[in-house]
Amino acid sequence: MRNILLFGAGKSASSLIKYLLDKSESENLHLTIADLNIDLAKNKTNNHKNATPIAIDIFNESDRKKAIEKADIVISMLPAHLHIEIAKDCIAFKKHMVTASYISPAMQELDELAKKNNLVFMNEIGLDPGIDHMSAMKVLDEIRAKGGNVILFESFCGGLVAPESDSNLWNYKFTWNPRNVVLAGQGGVAKFIQEGTYKYIPYNKLFRRTEFLEVEGFGRFEAYANRDSLKYRSVYGLDDALTVYRGTMRRVGYSRAWDVLVQLGMTDDSYTMENSENMSYRDFTNSFLPYHPTDTVEIKLRYIQKIEQDDIIWDKLVELDIFNANKKVGLKNATPAQILEKILTEKWTLQPDDKDMIVMYHKFGYELNGEKKQIDATMVCLGDDQTYTSMAKTVGLPVAIATLKILNKEITTYGVQMPITKEIYLPILKELESYGVNFKEIEVPYLGYNPLNIKN
Repeated sequence: MRNILLFGAGKSASSLIKYLLDKSESENLHLTIADLNIDLAKNKTNNHKNATPIAIDIFNESDRKKAIEKADIVISMLPAHLHIEIAKDCIAFKKHMVTASYISPAMQELDELAKKNNLVFMNEIGLDPGIDHMSAMKVLDEIRAKGGNVILFESFCGGLVAPESDSNLWNYKFTWNPRNVVLAGQGGVAKFIQEGTYKYIPYNKLFRRTEFLEVEGFGRFEAYANRDSLKYRSVYGLDDALTVYRGTMRRVGYSRAWDVLVQLGMTDDSYTMENSENMSYRDFTNSFLPYHPTDTVEIKLRYIQKIEQDDIIWDKLVELDIFNANKKVGLKNATPAQILEKILTEKWTLQPDDKDMIVMYHKFGYELNGEKKQIDATMVCLGDDQTYTSMAKTVGLPVAIATLKILNKEITTYGVQMPITKEIYLPILKELESYGVNFKEIEVPYLGYNPLNIKN
């Protein structure tokens, strides 16, 4: 039997585990699922004969090393900062490794050692990063193969609620870590290049600078800029492109309403609030507004944020229950961001019958024989249920497929890497199609950088 060790049995691991167990008979696999929560690991095995759940504390060096030593390949679905100790053990015991996370500087430092030991350390092989890299490189390589010169690349992705489960005014529910949603865009200025000019958007302006997108069959979306769109220019071979922009997708109207919460200070995670445990939701909202002897919290907020009473933004804020005087925060020494996360979790958690949706959209502008052309590529993936969500499918399946291909020596490029070469992305994208992850590519008139998506 060939032994696969998986660290982390969280939500994103469900489709990954199912894929490997479904292949375990034909591919002679045994899967060990390691998690701090043994019950979680047990539930994910479904009593499969080729799966073993184990309880493991990643900080217990002895247990971690014993588990890695027994494996042929190691998958880490843990938070990104926990990968590095696993990676060092994989070097020591000469084991291949797969993660869905961005390549950290510490991980990159292991590149030479991985190559020296003939090891594949595949990173950024989830959804975003992952499917975005593979689907983008496929079209970019095809354009270059026919002699085209890429002058524009825009890429967008969003984890959203499926249309049939869209039941609130924000057209949004949590399909991923709520904390990451609350803190989105913080920690650095958004950087991109537009028609040859470098552009920068600070956090306090981020949600008022959006681009609009139309996806056939699913309507209109908006996107705000990701933190750094420039870091993949060299990776994608786009150093000479005039426009490179990456963004996060939401339904139209989300960003303008979210900006109110940002401007109030509710997304700040840098300090704790006094007596937060006994604070009501209304107290929390009022704490960001000036004192007035007679004006209500509602009037003050509308005045400060210049929101008319008939503006849909007002209805969205009311829907969040942030003016409720009877609900208590109940969190000790909480930051504003932590309190907001608690409030939103009550309203935006997917219900048992809800389904999620992943939307990805790429725009490629290029010149060929003196003519400017454009290709738009879109992908929409819907979740099956609360276990096999679209997020779990699009994050976990590429990890699982890559793991098996490394085991089968179909991926043999050694070192710390991401899936941007043809021998990696072509077979993985092909297999993903059978799981409902399909890109639709169409030729459209070249529009250049066009944030309003207006057809000329």
